[in-house]
Amino acid sequence: MKTIDVAIDDKPNLNGDYFPTSNIMSTSAAMTVADICSDMKAMAKSISNVYIDVSFVKAIELILECNANEGKVVTTGMGKAGLAMQKFSAILRSFGIPSAYIHSGEASHGDLGLICSKDILFVASTSGKTREVLEIIELSKKINIWKVIGITSHPDSPVREVVDVVLDMGVIEEAGHLHLAPTSSIIVMMAITDALAVACAKKKNLTFDDYSKYHHSGYLGQIARNKANEE
Repeated sequence: MKTIDVAIDDKPNLNGDYFPTSNIMSTSAAMTVADICSDMKAMAKSISNVYIDVSFVKAIELILECNANEGKVVTTGMGKAGLAMQKFSAILRSFGIPSAYIHSGEASHGDLGLICSKDILFVASTSGKTREVLEIIELSKKINIWKVIGITSHPDSPVREVVDVVLDMGVIEEAGHLHLAPTSSIIVMMAITDALAVACAKKKNLTFDDYSKYHHSGYLGQIARNKANEE
């Protein structure tokens, strides 16, 4: 495809502002840049649309109570939601809150042995209609899991009816021209779970010294130890 090089004197950032640039790009490249900006703005807007209510406070309280009672937070989800929940478990562990991810599809094939009666099951499903997610909730209750928390979006999500606490993602429109691939929804899941994790860490009065013990290696471990020595 033949393109014509054009000078782009001003390029929008994600806030819709403009800043000068000396880039010379083809018209097709300029259109791609505009598409990327539009999609990223849509994903950022999805986060800002989440309504934070008392359910979020309740979720934090349950996580901390579970931790105090020597239980763990078991996270789950299918597909891209599962990847977001794996990340949630990882950040909880770095804050000294025991957590493990269980694959919703593998749960009924023996992995339910990970769950005990002191635990929380934390599920994520945009539609709330994913068979494996609904199944793991049902099976976990049969082995007397303590509480179930769910992140979901659709107003008719069956997850809303079978969990103890619902964290509402709000109405989600996925990015891209198809509006199908999990994009905005996963960003929202990760924003919600990150916010819950850091809120729990603050409630626990987690110190730099504490963090350095859970995250000893790498750049962050070194920073934490340096900060601890300054305290």
